[in-house]
Amino acid sequence: MYAEYQLSQYRSADLIRQAEHERLVRETLRSRRAARREAAERTAETDSHTGRPRRHRFLRTA
Repeated sequence: MYAEYQLSQYRSADLIRQAEHERLVRETLRSRRAARREAAERTAETDSHTGRPRRHRFLRTA
């Protein structure tokens, strides 16, 4: 009977370790995505100085 209890304890500890590892992986991926999003926003901001779309330099002839 003690062996079953011990086996249950090992399983429980293993499940807890797996859950912690998966949580750390999700957290790492989330922070990487956020960093990529921020970098993309910064490059987008430096590319355009104004919020309006760029106009053609010369008017088209009819």
